[in-house]
Amino acid sequence: MNGQQGKSTGKVYLIGAGPGAADLITVRGARLLGQAQVVLHDALVSPEMLSWCAQAELIEVGKRCGQRSTAQLFINRQIVDLATKYERVVRLKGGDPMLFGRADEELQALEAAGIEYEVVPGITAALAAASAIARPLTKRGVSRSVAFATQAKAADAIDVQADVKADTIVYYMGRDQAAHIAAQLIAHGKPASTPAWVVEAATTPNQRSHQFTLRQMAAGEASRWMDPVQPSLLMIGEALATRASERADAGDLDDAGPAHERAA
Repeated sequence: MNGQQGKSTGKVYLIGAGPGAADLITVRGARLLGQAQVVLHDALVSPEMLSWCAQAELIEVGKRCGQRSTAQLFINRQIVDLATKYERVVRLKGGDPMLFGRADEELQALEAAGIEYEVVPGITAALAAASAIARPLTKRGVSRSVAFATQAKAADAIDVQADVKADTIVYYMGRDQAAHIAAQLIAHGKPASTPAWVVEAATTPNQRSHQFTLRQMAAGEASRWMDPVQPSLLMIGEALATRASERADAGDLDDAGPAHERAA
């Protein structure tokens, strides 16, 4: 649903930049970036991505975990104000705007101001990470449900009890809570042998991934492996297990032994 366009306002495009690689933005997103007059972009959007909008005024408004960031209310006001000065305003968000992107708050601000908008989807990090490690999130006979959660949700035991019902679980922004999340999942019935991947900076030159078990993650092994700077995902579920064809080449993974690692 689009907002109503005021007589003296432009149009705002909420565009998903995708997971990181500049060529993973949609064709529509790239085209609209090339037409934008001003772009408000997240901190994790790469310089290569911003090359799609070299003609536009660039304003960084993104957030990074644990670092000083722009307040959401101020971002909302900026978008509305810019729409009164420019015909084509882009709010460029990492991943997909409608998943953990606080899009609802921005859309409410635009609707309250009577400003027309369009949302352009992007590839969310969970899908990119699954492709990066060549592991499906769903698998016939193994996984028919997927849950996406954030650190705040994962840190609460009641919510973890709900998460554990999903066959595959992907935690965004869960790096600092990895051991706690794993311990809570085990406590609420997830087998300790469940495959548990960490994927960092998916689709970028800094991409790294490592496979653990849920028991190893609960013991802190994933936390010790992770880079404190790179964005990371925790991916948990039987669908992410090593395939029989891979075991034929590499041998079975030992629960207590070295985990398989894959780097870009």
